[in-house]
Amino acid sequence: MELRKMDKLGIETSLLGFGCMRFPLMEDGSIDEAKSQEMIDYAMENGVNYMDTAYFYHEEQSEPFVGKALERYARSSYFLATKLPVWTLKSREDVRRVVEEQLRRLRTDYIDFYLLHTLDRKKWDVVLRHDVISALEELRAEGKFRYFGFSFHDSYEVFDEIVRYYPWDFCQIQLNYMDTEEQAGMKGYEQATELGIPIVIMEPIRGGALANFADDMNEKFHALDKDESIASYALRYVANLPNVKVILSGMSTMDQVKDNLKTFSPFVALNDKEKLVIDETRQILETRIQNSCTGCRYCMPCPQGVDIPANFKNWNTYHMYQGFEPIRFSWMNVSRRVRANKCVGCGVCEAKCPQRIEIAKDMHKVWADLGSY
Repeated sequence: MELRKMDKLGIETSLLGFGCMRFPLMEDGSIDEAKSQEMIDYAMENGVNYMDTAYFYHEEQSEPFVGKALERYARSSYFLATKLPVWTLKSREDVRRVVEEQLRRLRTDYIDFYLLHTLDRKKWDVVLRHDVISALEELRAEGKFRYFGFSFHDSYEVFDEIVRYYPWDFCQIQLNYMDTEEQAGMKGYEQATELGIPIVIMEPIRGGALANFADDMNEKFHALDKDESIASYALRYVANLPNVKVILSGMSTMDQVKDNLKTFSPFVALNDKEKLVIDETRQILETRIQNSCTGCRYCMPCPQGVDIPANFKNWNTYHMYQGFEPIRFSWMNVSRRVRANKCVGCGVCEAKCPQRIEIAKDMHKVWADLGSY
């Protein structure tokens, strides 16, 4: 297993991190603990030393299971990461309550990597309003956790503000070969690198969207090496970046665990031919985009409350990957109050759109494609 040194922290982490949000399930939706334990054991026996969970993963069952699953291992043999659900905080005092609850659930005296979870503009405002950072500094001084960071889901501009605000020990961003200009993106990677902040990557395979394509696209990858999975190229794309220290994979089967371990044992940098196939794949996927919305938000606010850019982003992504799974989380997070079916065709937005998009017409198409989900 490839190990990467976080010079700032003086530690070495496995390049592959075990994301504990997609364990196999029983028929009733609970975690299949036997299969999941087997997967964790196999990963750790083969060099994985970074385990990532969060308060609300698996309907709050991930932390308790992970704590139980790791009890058989020496505490010094792995790094444990979990996250503070910022959006639940009502006061500064809530920070201590949540951290102490997580320690009990995880059956541990300390957490290695502690993150402010899924920061965006609104959640960052909560952090500032409740003085969350100083509360966590107190807890770190008491030995409740070792390294302080954040995970992120918003625009680069928000990332830039957050990453410069505090001397973070690390940060976690979404990055893959289709999302280089989404959220923090490559600009965020470069910014954190310039500041000397180690990076943990999430969604390297974009929720599985970069693991399997139509036959003609798959064949391009198989022609490179018939024994390598398509997902392995997405993992290696982000591993090519030297300041990427951990790549999280939410593994659901033992086959996925074994394939990911193979990819990083040892890690081999992408060659020029492989980079070309990835570029060609990106170009093909981008041709499936339905309209030219850039998310500039000049069209906003909508008199009816429709979040026009959010609807178009989900619609375009749905067509790029020809399926609903890649947008399940984001579409479900688009409040029903602001979905495309609320559009009344008033045209106020179209007069302000610099791309001259026929927004009302396209909103009907959005709803025709996504309204049943």
